[in-house]
Amino acid sequence: MVKNYSGESLKDLKGLWLVDFYAEWCGPCKMMGPVLETLEGIEVLKINVDENQELAKEYNVMSIPYMLILKDGEKAAELVGFHTKDDIDIIINELK
Repeated sequence: MVKNYSGESLKDLKGLWLVDFYAEWCGPCKMMGPVLETLEGIEVLKINVDENQELAKEYNVMSIPYMLILKDGEKAAELVGFHTKDDIDIIINELK
């Protein structure tokens, strides 16, 4: 399930989450959208970096798309740039 960020603390997220830091103007970010919609076994939280600059700074987002995978609120993996569903599925399966 993909949901948009609404102010929740990332440290309070329970279970396995992929946090997608993106921007509307970012071409590779737009390419990631359909990939993220197909993921199973993980919740997806989209965070617009233009609207949440302090949060992006807190998580040291230097380029986008930047995907942070959290397990019970703790950083378990990170991905920068476009990745295929297969790439992400491998990481998800390792973390289950």
